[in-house]
Amino acid sequence: MADVSYTMRAPPLPALCAGYFLFYVLTGVSVKYFQGDKTLGYPGLQEGTFLVYSTLGGSALCLAICLVLGWFRLGSGQRIRVLGVSVPAEVAALGPSGLCAAVIIPATTLLYSLPISVMVAMVMMRGSIIIVSRAVDSVLILQGLRKATVRWEENVAVVFALGALAIPLMESAELQLSGAALAIFLCYVGAYAVRLYLMNRFKLASAGVVLGDSRFYFAGEQAVATVVLLLAAGLVSRGALAGSTGDAMRVAWEAPPSVWPAALAAGGLYGMVAFFSVFIFLQPGRSATFSGLVNRLTSLVAGTVATVCSHFWLGGKAPAVSDWTALGFIGVAVGFLAVAERRK
Repeated sequence: MADVSYTMRAPPLPALCAGYFLFYVLTGVSVKYFQGDKTLGYPGLQEGTFLVYSTLGGSALCLAICLVLGWFRLGSGQRIRVLGVSVPAEVAALGPSGLCAAVIIPATTLLYSLPISVMVAMVMMRGSIIIVSRAVDSVLILQGLRKATVRWEENVAVVFALGALAIPLMESAELQLSGAALAIFLCYVGAYAVRLYLMNRFKLASAGVVLGDSRFYFAGEQAVATVVLLLAAGLVSRGALAGSTGDAMRVAWEAPPSVWPAALAAGGLYGMVAFFSVFIFLQPGRSATFSGLVNRLTSLVAGTVATVCSHFWLGGKAPAVSDWTALGFIGVAVGFLAVAERRK
């Protein structure tokens, strides 16, 4: 497959970070609001019920943006045959990446739905992605697709990120006792690892991946993710998922609560988070480590703000000393990554 130069059409990085920060804060607070105690005047939606609306709202908004702006027409124009059917050449990356996005989207909401603060959930997700980003760069270097030297600061950053992950895992009884919670977290990490690898291969002309425009990548990935999520929703509605979460998800379809339009709109907030996040990761000429650094630093600050807002506005859990310690570990890790990136 011939090499094709990378084309990037997106707002500048500071604007992407500002949008990511704003919608990340709103998303973190909205999850806690809609699942707040009903006796205190909050909607009191079960996590499965809110998950349906947040996922549907986010996916619908992303697809609407892509359709209105015509991003589905921005492919490379090259086509390949899959099972005898002619499809855009980008589908080799977009299919698996969209499948991973279909895992990440509900997993993110579920992690924020756990009885832990937004800050703890944020530290777990951000710490894991720092580690994953570093691993992705190592794989690309070993494959000869990226020419870069691994600096010792990056390895130190990974050590601090591991320490930040260990603190909530040891402190939270919910995470220790719930196999489901750990399964959600591991699915999130695994899906993000594959997705970041595909995104970074997609950016590298040396990888021989056909690319038209990064906006087409976003549109195609969201389309695949939406199809997968709709199929999953159909299975759940037919009783394929047992337990309290499955029952709560079926309630969303069979007996919608009065606040469902607002919950759907709240899902649009997460859709905007996905929009800004993807384009940060798709910045041309940047390593996975750098993109992860910018993305994680922005969400680090946003998650902290969301936790404080949830505590004072919604009466949520106040950050404990261990939470601030884990946050500090992530801050140190980000600092080492910043030094390594500057010296490169």
